[in-house]
Amino acid sequence: MKRMLVPAAALLCAALASPAAFAQKKYDPGATDTEIKVGNTNPYSGPASAYGTIGKTIGAYFKMINEQGGINGRKINYISYDDGYSPPKTVEMVRKLVEQDQVLLVFQPLGTPSNTAIHKYMNSKKVPQLFVATGATKWNDPKNHPWTMGWQPNYQTEARIYAQHILKTKPNAKIAVLYQNDDYGKDYLKGFKDGLGAKASLIVKEVSYEVTDPTVDSQIVQLQSSGADVFFNITTPKFAAQAIRKAYDTGWKPLHYVNNVSASVGSVLTPAGLEKSVGLITTQYGKDPTDPTWKDDPGMKKWAEFMKKYYPEGSLIDASNVYGYGVAQTLVQVLKQAGDNLTRENVMKQAASLKNFETDTGLPGIKLNTTADDYAPIESVQLSRFDGKTWVRFGEVMGK
Repeated sequence: MKRMLVPAAALLCAALASPAAFAQKKYDPGATDTEIKVGNTNPYSGPASAYGTIGKTIGAYFKMINEQGGINGRKINYISYDDGYSPPKTVEMVRKLVEQDQVLLVFQPLGTPSNTAIHKYMNSKKVPQLFVATGATKWNDPKNHPWTMGWQPNYQTEARIYAQHILKTKPNAKIAVLYQNDDYGKDYLKGFKDGLGAKASLIVKEVSYEVTDPTVDSQIVQLQSSGADVFFNITTPKFAAQAIRKAYDTGWKPLHYVNNVSASVGSVLTPAGLEKSVGLITTQYGKDPTDPTWKDDPGMKKWAEFMKKYYPEGSLIDASNVYGYGVAQTLVQVLKQAGDNLTRENVMKQAASLKNFETDTGLPGIKLNTTADDYAPIESVQLSRFDGKTWVRFGEVMGK
């Protein structure tokens, strides 16, 4: 009997030593058998505080995931700090997340200036700066910044689509532009001019504003006096609402384009006045919560049920809450793909391996795809016009 036990024990040892039988769990700081630490910064206060609801939606989504058992048995520990849309504050908060809280990754830090301020730091530390809440073109640069990835369509692509639409529908337009005087505003402006190409001279007036300005009323008066009949409004929510309202109140009736990041019916058009927003044109890649088209849509029903249970104080007409849900759902997919290999390197590898992933809240035909050479998950949008109640999509889904 004893002689028979020896080979059996040897076989057992061999089996345990084989890769198939002994799957090694791999962890970097922020990951354990029971937890995944995810860091975030958001402007819960300051000039871009309308976006604070995104951070709250994400937190609520992770709470739901945790109640459902977490990701591969691990709960998400979501640590989110207020940076007030101030780049120096973002640097301070992100250093705290990485060096003190020891998060596995920093997810959805919001704002182009804020993300620019931490760009080099995150890449030097080799910590994922993942699915940043800004559409600046530079986030799709895996060769030079392999630890940073965007999520939404990039600003230059979006602006080129507006330019193409203007050239097609108003070839003799006189265009006025209002833009935020930072990387965010300048990125949109560059894409817009690139889209106009040889017709960039159609722009008769450009005016900028600072995020510290109390209003953009004086800028709107300057743009109106230029005689422009087309207005490209490159602003964040607070200033977008001001610009829409002021243009209407002064009797200026240009063909008015507003960038997607400030197209929420809840946080922009309602404060501006729905009747003052009629005719606005924007782009969309997510389902609008005010659009009756999605009343019986399974994905939007899931979103509405989620909101009522996990974020009941959140607005059901604010597109930012749809956005937060979709991007959180994308991170959960990446972490699921990562399995038990929760290293920062593997998180980025999985983020760069999305294949036709669809969120519950994305427009039909909008699929997320990434590769090691292409860090732009969403590259398609559709033009939409506001009819006084909701955004009405028109034309085809357009890409880069």
